[in-house]
Amino acid sequence: MSTLTTTPDTSNEGTGTGPGPGGRASDPAAGRTVPRREIPWSLVAALVALAWFVVALVAPAALSPHDPLALDLGAALQPPGWLHWAGTDEAGRDLYGRIVWGTRDSLAIGAGATTVSIGIAVVLGALAALAPTPVAAAVDALLEILFAFPTLLLALLLVALLGPSAATAMIAVGVGTAPGYARMIRAQILGAKRSGYVEAAVALGHKRRRVLVRHIVPNAVRPLVAVVALSIGQSIVWASSLSFLGLGIAPPSSEWGALLDAGRTYVTQAWWLTVIPGLVIVALALTTTTLGKHLQRALERGER
Repeated sequence: MSTLTTTPDTSNEGTGTGPGPGGRASDPAAGRTVPRREIPWSLVAALVALAWFVVALVAPAALSPHDPLALDLGAALQPPGWLHWAGTDEAGRDLYGRIVWGTRDSLAIGAGATTVSIGIAVVLGALAALAPTPVAAAVDALLEILFAFPTLLLALLLVALLGPSAATAMIAVGVGTAPGYARMIRAQILGAKRSGYVEAAVALGHKRRRVLVRHIVPNAVRPLVAVVALSIGQSIVWASSLSFLGLGIAPPSSEWGALLDAGRTYVTQAWWLTVIPGLVIVALALTTTTLGKHLQRALERGER
């Protein structure tokens, strides 16, 4: 008598047709397992912070019922607590409410400065890369001169000439940060001009304007999407620096730099007046930087 033996069916093992180990997704066509992409915790934190800033921008009353200008001298310089989460200032105004309601002014200055900066950078960068040699050389020399000035020093010079105001802060920060972005745009345009697809378009007899509009400009401007996100946070930091020096929006504005300027007088007895607005500025800068980096990586993956 012969003994009948059975063996386990292993025909599907290693073929990638079933769920892979470690929570990996299977790829039937390639016969291999593909690791699932996990959302980085930094991106999740940045999106949560972005949601808070958006709500503070659109509907600040949903985050804070306190009037940012309401005075209560009996509650002056109270530390953070249940009634006032971020404490109060020297006039008894709720600091958290002032931060929330000041988001609109701070983001407006950051967005305006970014618009000025990117606009100047695009014009100067395009001229340096596409204009005739004498014009390009002159623009390059101008960029080198502007780039030699520290950003804050150049902004202070413009504020001294135009006078302190929100519009002046936008212009000063925009002009101060434009040279770095202009050099970046110049490099992108030159790289696109020397690429294989542009050389192929020229060899096929396409007109210069068609090559410029359809090939050079789109590929040179694409990286600016991530740059704009990075620039907003940087612009708010520079604008807050001007306000901290007393050269930005005047009191009783709730702009974050103005809050820093008002709180430095009481820094030894009311630390929250400077620390908490400073942390909010840092949080916004980290949020825009993180989102910009992830956006840049996504664009690079799309190009590949």
